[in-house]
Amino acid sequence: MTRFPIWRLAAVSLVVPLALAGCGDSQQKAFTPPPPTVTVAKPVKRAVVDHDEYVGRFVAVNSVEIRARVSGYLEDIHFRDGQLVKKGDLLFTIDRRPFRNALDQARANLEQAKANLAFSEADLSRGQQLVRDRTITEQTFDQRTQANRNAKASVAANEAAVRQAELDLEFTELRAPVDGRIGDRRVSPGNLVTGGLTGTSTMLATIVSIDPIRFEFTFDEASYLRYERLAKGGKDVTGREGSVVVALKLIDEQDFVHRGHLDFVDNVIERTTGTIRGRAVFDNPGAMFTPGMFARIRVPGSPTYEALLIPDAAIGAEQVRKFVLVVGDDNVAKAKYVTLGPLVDNLRVIKDGLDANDRVIVNGLMRARPGQKVTPQEQGTPSAPPAAPGAGNPPSQRPAAPPAKG
Repeated sequence: MTRFPIWRLAAVSLVVPLALAGCGDSQQKAFTPPPPTVTVAKPVKRAVVDHDEYVGRFVAVNSVEIRARVSGYLEDIHFRDGQLVKKGDLLFTIDRRPFRNALDQARANLEQAKANLAFSEADLSRGQQLVRDRTITEQTFDQRTQANRNAKASVAANEAAVRQAELDLEFTELRAPVDGRIGDRRVSPGNLVTGGLTGTSTMLATIVSIDPIRFEFTFDEASYLRYERLAKGGKDVTGREGSVVVALKLIDEQDFVHRGHLDFVDNVIERTTGTIRGRAVFDNPGAMFTPGMFARIRVPGSPTYEALLIPDAAIGAEQVRKFVLVVGDDNVAKAKYVTLGPLVDNLRVIKDGLDANDRVIVNGLMRARPGQKVTPQEQGTPSAPPAAPGAGNPPSQRPAAPPAKG
């Protein structure tokens, strides 16, 4: 039997592991993944303004209660409940006949007073010659003078009575004092209406103006102090002169599309709430806004400043801290912790932590890790993605946090 040399067994035992090791190295090199491809872009520089948002209600510029000035029976109604009316439109008519009779009587009394005045003036004129001729006594002449003065006073009183009767007759027609929308009628024709200048007079309807319309809201004391300090420094962001432009959106709208201006800030802070009242004015040509309606208003909260903006999807979260991944010259991703500002046209304002020359990963954030090489593709100026449901949510709800360092 032929014996296998021992030295050959040793050589074979050395060659086999080396061959297997070489095969493993080649397989490991063959399956090493390439650096992930990501899209990078530099932040956008833009002049922006921080805004504060508040909830408030619309109120009418003019709100009028239609009440009768004279008492009488309501004869007719000349409007449809809820319609738009113009200033001067006829709304109600009270029975005019008693007031027309009172006017005729006042005019007749005036004519009688004028006749008495004419007689007294003629009598006084004759008395002047008679008293010079000593035909009548001075006492008689004084009596004629007194009668003439009484006649003049009677004419003046009756003239005033005629004017009052004419005014009462005019008051039987109730007209709209302002443009606006009228409510429903409170009294039906045929009912007795109590008039006068007291609070016991009968209210017939209400009118609220529509265009323009006011929006009232309240803001806290800290915001008021911030606005006032900016105003003292010559940066009037929320002034009282009506020059500050504000925006508004209704409860079913996504964007602040309605423009108006701030025209009033109250002079007292409420003790119970610690808030102060502000007011803005908006045009309302289509009568979309209605007094009492809720809406959200956005007012400028800072002067204009230059900020860096990036897409909101490029921001990750590590618990409460926010970060972005930037790519250096060596194509290695690095995390930078940033301070966020508001959303502007679907781009997030970065207030601190980012440089204008940083190449930020704006697409492929989930494929990159800090300290890992990537294959960057330049996008140029990042553009805002189209608005989607949930857009504008805090970035903490989307990207993952960077891994903890070993």
